[in-house]
Amino acid sequence: MTADQLRDKYLRFFESKGHAVISGASLIPENDPTVLFTTAGMHPLVPYLLGEPHPAGRRLTDVQKCVRTGDIEAVGDASHLTFFEMLGNWSLGDYFKREAIEWSYEFLTSKDCLGFDPSRISVTVFAGDDGVPRDEESIAIWRGLGIPPERIHALPREDNWWGPAGQTGPCGPDTEMFIDTLKPACGTDCRPGCHCGKYLEIWNDVFMQYNKTADGRYEPLRQVNVDTGMGVERTISMLQERPSVFETELFAPLMAAIDSLAGPPVAAEVACRARRIVADHLRTATFILGDPRGGVKPGNLGANYVLRRLIRRAVRYAKLLGIGSGFARVLAEVVIDNYRHVYPELEEKRAFILAELVAEEERFEKTLSAGQREFDKVAAALRQHGQTQLSGRTAFKLYDTYGFPLEMTEELAAEQGLAVDRAGYEAAFSKHQELSRQNDATFKGGLADHGEATTRLHTATHLLQKALQIVLGDHVQQKGSNITPERLRFDFTHGEKMTPGQLAEVERIVNEQIQRNLPVTMETMTIEEARAGGAMALFTAKYGEQVKVYSAGDFSKEVCGGPHAASTGELGRFRIQKEESSSAGVRRIKAVLESRALGTPSC
Repeated sequence: MTADQLRDKYLRFFESKGHAVISGASLIPENDPTVLFTTAGMHPLVPYLLGEPHPAGRRLTDVQKCVRTGDIEAVGDASHLTFFEMLGNWSLGDYFKREAIEWSYEFLTSKDCLGFDPSRISVTVFAGDDGVPRDEESIAIWRGLGIPPERIHALPREDNWWGPAGQTGPCGPDTEMFIDTLKPACGTDCRPGCHCGKYLEIWNDVFMQYNKTADGRYEPLRQVNVDTGMGVERTISMLQERPSVFETELFAPLMAAIDSLAGPPVAAEVACRARRIVADHLRTATFILGDPRGGVKPGNLGANYVLRRLIRRAVRYAKLLGIGSGFARVLAEVVIDNYRHVYPELEEKRAFILAELVAEEERFEKTLSAGQREFDKVAAALRQHGQTQLSGRTAFKLYDTYGFPLEMTEELAAEQGLAVDRAGYEAAFSKHQELSRQNDATFKGGLADHGEATTRLHTATHLLQKALQIVLGDHVQQKGSNITPERLRFDFTHGEKMTPGQLAEVERIVNEQIQRNLPVTMETMTIEEARAGGAMALFTAKYGEQVKVYSAGDFSKEVCGGPHAASTGELGRFRIQKEESSSAGVRRIKAVLESRALGTPSC
């Protein structure tokens, strides 16, 4: 059975059980600031799990793209991935444990479905703790289906409790299904959940009975729900009797491309893990960059940092395989070609995906060799003196000078039996931030102070400049600004008085971006990198070699000293008060931010 056949068979099966087939959501969460990516199929459905009616009904099924990096160190084994597809079905206050378990078992074992041998199936259930009882109901259902007691394992919260996806939200006990791979047991304690490879988790039924609150309490949900998940990659690897997910058709073209690019053979164990890491990370990076919602590029914060780490980790392991420059583009092309019939957005964003991967690979390669030499030199000196820990200051230098994510330095250190002083790194990082703030104080971008009101108005000038370029043309450039707690004044190049219609359109565009509540993020880079990345660069002579680039979501990107609001939604309503001449060829706009509720200045 191929992945295409599995997706279709799963959706048709649950459609026959009264489920509506819905579309999977974006990898970039739209309404949950507590997570960076969609980590499970239930993620986009949180409002409906909490009781809001879903337009498609109370029984749903879909295929959801997911990214999880919590187990990134495990990538390289037979089954762990950072990107995967999750087949799911939900009951929103409709059926509960019996139907969920019986249908899972039917789909797994029926000859018309997956046809797994029932004797190879073991299950786990929640053992109970903290006032939540052992899940006797699920145990009874499994026994009724013919699973003997020795293949039903009651495990603690860390094994059989799911959620919430972020810091708060729906959660509850689960029951998990495992296929015996027929490998020998690693010992007398070997059981489902053991990492030796004998048991492979294939499905998880979550019984959402609780909502975790911000203060850590578990409150009973008004409606109980079922959330199930079956991984496409793991399931077809078992159906095809492959030793790992990397031998299925989802990875075979990618692995072949990696082998064609590789240099002279290296140790088999090293090569196996490196091939899998490169394949997984480039596939994940391609899907993140190709997501329809967009907005994530390699950077130094949040989701952007995760993407950068994945790409740079792939570059490092590609070097171990003797793969030369330019490989990221080649492998991304393979991923796009292999998945575009399922996810057409990859084809639609092909040019963007390739351009970003090429740029990030080139950025990292410029410093990778020098950084590796620096690390090797320090590591040799430590070993010579019998020391086992890399200083935090050195780790920060590798990050600040050579672009090594801390996690990469920790990996390199572990390979040589060294630890990294993470606390020292964080202290060095904090000191760097403090120095940056002091440097920023020497040029405030026209701010009268750095108070909350002026900070919001400063962010508004970025939206204003971009809106002016959209309405008037790319010739618009900032010529000066002055911001007080009450208003902003913005001077820009334009040869004639703006019409009332143009002013109204600029105001509309700015307010639209405020209503979108775009995150305002910052990256540090060279001025050349900033320009190459499309950032507007103004007053560049006032900055050093490294500049800060502030982005308001996917709308604006500008070199700036800061400070800024955390998101555009904090700004209130933008209103232009006046447009006038400042000097020959330069116009001036005065504007304020108003409270949406009161229509009065929010500051």
